[in-house]
Amino acid sequence: MNNLSNRLNALAESATIAMAQKAREFKSRGINVISLSLGEPDFKTPKHVQEAAKQAIDEGLYFSYPPVPGYPELRKGIAEKLQKENGIECTENNIIVSGGAKHSISNVFLSILNPGDEVIIYAPYWVSYVDMVKLAEGVPVIIEGTIEQDFKASAAQLEAAITDKTKAIIYSSPCNPSGAVFSKEALKEIADVILKHENIMVIADEIYEYINFTGEHASIAAIPGMAERTITVNGFSKGYAMTGWRVGYICAPEWLAKGVNKLQGQTTSGICSIAQRSAIAAITGDQQPTKDMAAAYKRRRQLVLDLLSEISGIKANEPEGAFYVFPDVSSYFGKSNGDTTINTSDDLALYILAEAHVSVVGGTAFGSPNCIRISYAASDENLKAALAKIKDALAKLK
Repeated sequence: MNNLSNRLNALAESATIAMAQKAREFKSRGINVISLSLGEPDFKTPKHVQEAAKQAIDEGLYFSYPPVPGYPELRKGIAEKLQKENGIECTENNIIVSGGAKHSISNVFLSILNPGDEVIIYAPYWVSYVDMVKLAEGVPVIIEGTIEQDFKASAAQLEAAITDKTKAIIYSSPCNPSGAVFSKEALKEIADVILKHENIMVIADEIYEYINFTGEHASIAAIPGMAERTITVNGFSKGYAMTGWRVGYICAPEWLAKGVNKLQGQTTSGICSIAQRSAIAAITGDQQPTKDMAAAYKRRRQLVLDLLSEISGIKANEPEGAFYVFPDVSSYFGKSNGDTTINTSDDLALYILAEAHVSVVGGTAFGSPNCIRISYAASDENLKAALAKIKDALAKLK
């Protein structure tokens, strides 16, 4: 018997979580797997953030239900950060704190989409965007940036995809999975298109903001005329190594913030009180640990690019942020080791897991079926070992 709803039956499983589960299955059989599949920092949460959680517990003041949109101190701290660092005009009334950036984005889609509304999604995209749109009864419309474009679809592609049903666009910068970063100039071109269409909103996923190797992070909401048209999504998981704490947020026009608050009040209510107190410490406290993590990722990026350059058939560009490399592996399609034939990047990811005992993610779920995603949120030792194993495994394909 299957009495699940149609909307749930139509929902795809997260490809990154699925690959992580396959890796765990290998480990349960005693096979050591080097995981380069999940987008999770390998660093510990900064010490002063941990101490803030202990202090909140010891004070005994934060055991009750927190406010649905988040503690005022946290929302104020986020608004001040966005004003100072991002140039976004906002107040705490524009901020809603949720259970991670994933929850934030889902809240937005459920708050603005009606059945049949179209959402233009920049590909490569984070795996959950498409299914989040479908869950809200919207229609995903994909525009793809190729590796030759450094994975950045053009403003002309955006303009061509807009119809009278377009309700929103969504992109991530720095991008998961490609590491692409939209410059201020590129965002201005996107804004020029959006401002010609009165009812289209922009969802800017900036969760990797602090892992940016270009020297400057740009927010589209800071462009004149765009604050009322933009939902900026961010959180604490990546920059502060707080994935398990589950704290994300949006900065949105006040009418939409109120709508999300209404939705959240009927679903999750406010998120964990202790995690929020730690988030306050993260956003208002010492930022050096975040900078140190970003510097380590930048060094690892070069390590991985150097190792990939030694593998025949791998085509990689230089990512500008996040902690992923997204190489084109289509030269291996049609090849075989005698037992397994590679037809897709998903096939190749499964082959690498089985043959090299390294987990990566095929690009199909990211909207780029010629690529695989390799996370370098791992130690130098594991990265070197993993890339050596991948090189050996690929050499067996003829």
